[in-house]
Amino acid sequence: MRALLVVNPAATTTSARTRDVLIHALASEMKLEVVTTEYRGHARDLGRRAVESKDIELVVALGGDGTVNEVVNGLLHEGPDPERLPRLAVVPGGSTNVFARALGIPNDAVEATGAILDALRTRSERTVGLGLAAGTPGTEDESVPARWFTFCAGFGFDAGVIGRVEQHRERGKRSTHALYVRQVVRQFLREPHRLQGLITLERPGHDPVEDLVLSIICNTSPWTYLGNRPMYASPEASFDKALDVLGLSKLSTPAVARYATQLLTSTPERGPHGKHAVTLHDLTDFTLHSKAPLPFQMDGDHLGLRTSVTFTGVRRALRVIV
Repeated sequence: MRALLVVNPAATTTSARTRDVLIHALASEMKLEVVTTEYRGHARDLGRRAVESKDIELVVALGGDGTVNEVVNGLLHEGPDPERLPRLAVVPGGSTNVFARALGIPNDAVEATGAILDALRTRSERTVGLGLAAGTPGTEDESVPARWFTFCAGFGFDAGVIGRVEQHRERGKRSTHALYVRQVVRQFLREPHRLQGLITLERPGHDPVEDLVLSIICNTSPWTYLGNRPMYASPEASFDKALDVLGLSKLSTPAVARYATQLLTSTPERGPHGKHAVTLHDLTDFTLHSKAPLPFQMDGDHLGLRTSVTFTGVRRALRVIV
């Protein structure tokens, strides 16, 4: 088997020595080409190159969720074709690794490599559903290129939190769970629209859902992790379905306390709920509009401000090694 290993050298939980061990283990089982990413978007370019090469059967992403997202967007640059495209394997190297953990891959890079090699020997794989977000035709964002996400997207409050975290990382701060918690508090204190949301969700054949403060879109569950604690924004979300949405229409102090507690105590059977919570399951097509530009994120990557985003849920998009 010919494989491409895409390595993010800035991955927060792997050292150079660990990466050497992993590379040696993988190379013992396959014809392996190793490329280290050098710039933002490089992993996407490498994924695209793997597709165009015609003879690479497997792409292994060693890094966090951002690296995985770029590789996936490279693999799917011409659209999903699970039977033709190279398969994807993930060795987690980031601080959270939501996609890998949602697949059941060990969160330790060495253990994950062993699990991947075992899965390759037994030909254990699955085809997962993904989400696609694009600019909405007829709006000022219509020229925004379409982009795939592997586990979640967010429009509004949660994307603002991620934007704050990225600003701190650019100043040299490490991405820790404590940093995220602090930015949640700061975003809440400075959120001007937390009592009257600006977001409207529209989908064919249904009345619009209006005045949302935030909207979290998931194609799997859990939504994220706080340390080792899984958090379920949309417990029914699944790689075998399309997209689920959690929307909140009010973020008063009592509401934030209630929904934060519900997230922290959420389970695979029960997520946030209440009169200000909207939950929608297995949507294939919908659009989010905002009355003013709001932060937007995909797979934990802040993508700036948007006024409108159109989402598509694709149930069978990519084969992954599990």
